[in-house]
Amino acid sequence: MAHRAVVAAAAASVLLLALALGGCAPEEGDEAATTPSVGASATPTSAASGSPTPSASPTPSVAVGAAAVPEDCEAPLSEAVRAQLEGIPLNDPANGGALGPQPDGSLVCLWRYPQADTTSLQTTYLPLNRGPALDLLNQLAADEGFTCYTPDGGTRCERTWESEEYPVMNGRTLFWRDDLLIDTWYSNLAPSGYTASIVSSIWPDA
Repeated sequence: MAHRAVVAAAAASVLLLALALGGCAPEEGDEAATTPSVGASATPTSAASGSPTPSASPTPSVAVGAAAVPEDCEAPLSEAVRAQLEGIPLNDPANGGALGPQPDGSLVCLWRYPQADTTSLQTTYLPLNRGPALDLLNQLAADEGFTCYTPDGGTRCERTWESEEYPVMNGRTLFWRDDLLIDTWYSNLAPSGYTASIVSSIWPDA
């Protein structure tokens, strides 16, 4: 009986992962189609937590063969994406918070006017092992309605929602591959091809 219970639990675990990450195909384009409205007004918020910080709590550990965290925020972006962000301050100290390279090996990149309440884009590059990463993505799919699929040799989850305070769209896109999580929150600022640009830069084979 005990042996059968273990086998059943393992099968259920595999089924949960398949259901959560199977998802459906993405819509055309990369991030949600929103027109940046510079100077509009709220920080990116999640319908559940309201905090644009990585949800993964385990201590990051880098495995052999893991993808490297970029050395700076603009390096992974294509010229087309940089052009869409031109003029928007990057990691302005006036925005507060921990920005740029972090002691745990991660990198935080925030494009935002300090005086604006809503137009912003924040990406965190976080070294994260497969187990904690899939736990996080499964949780987002099961509990928060994220759509997940497996493009470019990795796993991508995404969701958009209307801001509760302003007439703009907010969203979050995560991509994980080779022990590197790319976690992007945005509010009223979603450059076309943003995540795809990062993925193709870090993984040229994507």
